[in-house]
Amino acid sequence: MTKDTSKPLTHIDSSTKGMIVRLVGVYLKPYLRLLASAVFWMVLSALMTAAFAKLVEPILDQVLVNRQVSMIIPVSVSVFLVFLLSGIATYLHTLQMNKIGQSIVADIQRDLFSRFLGLDLQFFHDNPSGELVSRIVNDVNILRATVSDGLTGIGKNLLTLVLLMGLMIWQDPQLTLIVFVVFPAAAFAMSRIGRKLRSISRHMQEETATMTYTLGQIFQGIRQVKAYGMEQYERDRAGVVIDKVKKLSIKGTRVGTLTTPLNEALLGLALMGVIMYGGYHVTSGELTPGELMSFITAFALSYEPIKRLSKLYNTIQQGMGAADRIFAMMDRQPDIQDHPGAQTLRTHKPEIRFEAVSFQYANGEAALHDVSISLPAGQVTALVGPSGAGKTTIMNLIPRFYEVTQGRILIDGIDIRDLSLASLRQNIAFVSQDITIFDDSVRANIGYGRAGASAEDILLAAQAAAAHEFILSLPQGYDTILGEDGVKLSGGQRQRISIARAILRNAPILLLDEATSALDNESERLIQASLAELQKGRTTLVIAHRLSTVQHAEQIIVLDAGRITETGKHDDLLAIGGQYARMYKAGLNA
Repeated sequence: MTKDTSKPLTHIDSSTKGMIVRLVGVYLKPYLRLLASAVFWMVLSALMTAAFAKLVEPILDQVLVNRQVSMIIPVSVSVFLVFLLSGIATYLHTLQMNKIGQSIVADIQRDLFSRFLGLDLQFFHDNPSGELVSRIVNDVNILRATVSDGLTGIGKNLLTLVLLMGLMIWQDPQLTLIVFVVFPAAAFAMSRIGRKLRSISRHMQEETATMTYTLGQIFQGIRQVKAYGMEQYERDRAGVVIDKVKKLSIKGTRVGTLTTPLNEALLGLALMGVIMYGGYHVTSGELTPGELMSFITAFALSYEPIKRLSKLYNTIQQGMGAADRIFAMMDRQPDIQDHPGAQTLRTHKPEIRFEAVSFQYANGEAALHDVSISLPAGQVTALVGPSGAGKTTIMNLIPRFYEVTQGRILIDGIDIRDLSLASLRQNIAFVSQDITIFDDSVRANIGYGRAGASAEDILLAAQAAAAHEFILSLPQGYDTILGEDGVKLSGGQRQRISIARAILRNAPILLLDEATSALDNESERLIQASLAELQKGRTTLVIAHRLSTVQHAEQIIVLDAGRITETGKHDDLLAIGGQYARMYKAGLNA
């Protein structure tokens, strides 16, 4: 027997209540005035439904049985007015509640996206981009249906049900008791089904996120897929995750639709009791046919809101599964935050010092061991060494993409943890070996380096990065849309756009992580002069595999396995005959 690992109903109800309170208290509050208007139209629509049930009594007793001709026109006009008012009220409250629901979901998407942007790089390494997109799009779309349908349906159907039941109690309390017998059984069945649906929904959203991530990875690597003839392998791999989502979707439908046969059976049972009890009372003269039919009409009309509430309950449980995931992410706090009283960094030619810095990643992998180095103000420092030596880690610690495990990093004598993140990063220009080109115009991609940069500034930055000529050769020049990840550009062109972005930044600290790695020899010669000019007066840290690009650095630091093995200028390190000299003579990274 499989062990039931689902949470107890009380826990589900408690967490559901907490999320509903949060949705109402935080996200519904700005729309209370519109909600009040919608509730008014809901009440009117519900009143019209109850009024129609009451009108059945004079239609049957006075018009059809007693044949009172004078009542035909008043009753007929009353029926028309009831349906007219009901239609207008339903249209207005549906429109207003839908507007509230869509606004709430849009607010949640904005807040969730904003929360993601505020989290650390480690978070993005631990959570694939496909899963994060799934949270914002798929999970919130499920919540969209819950909020929109819930706000529109629950109020209207509850009001209608209450008014119809009030009418039934007023007409015949004893007959109403027969109807009430079925409600506890229906409530119990819905709670059991809803708990199961919430669990299925949560698993389905997880698998949907996996599917989004898997498909995204395949499309991103489509060149490799085609180059190695792996189309069938990828079809099979995608098929596995698609089938998981399909099976969970079918299971959710199977469980969710169980409410239909259960409700139909309970309705039939209640209606059987009403007809038996009411029939005897009509034949004995205690009830008129109109009174009985009015009661049956009210009961029949009350079944529809009961059925809708049952479906809404299932929808809400699915939505709460999505809300679990959404709010779990929204409650995440970044590990790297501004300390109380953080200072604003104001510097023109900063000195950067690492004092006994050690660092290990979240998985426990040690990357740096007791590193103490100084990056002199306004000078170029180069980091060289084999892959995995810790070069990129050192560079990532300066803008606090990660926090040091031990030791400290100082800029002009101030621990960077005592500086505001915004001011620290505003003083840094960064060119990485992992080039990011956005699916936007050339102008926008270069302008990303500095908000509000003028067209002239962007043009000068492109010229300095030796990118101006190839940009003019593009179909729309600076207005050319570059496609996803700059697919319309060569590797060297993408790198020159990235360098132009850093030039535009014009920051006192310059971080170059293999900035010319994707360039051919001719392009590299063009850019080296621009980089040399850019580095003047700036505290620059360069990572390079080709040692020829850092021979003129004022300081070269050799790293191996997270430790500093040598420090000095190019000629001095060659004279020592150590690791740097061996790398240089062997032509490694040259």
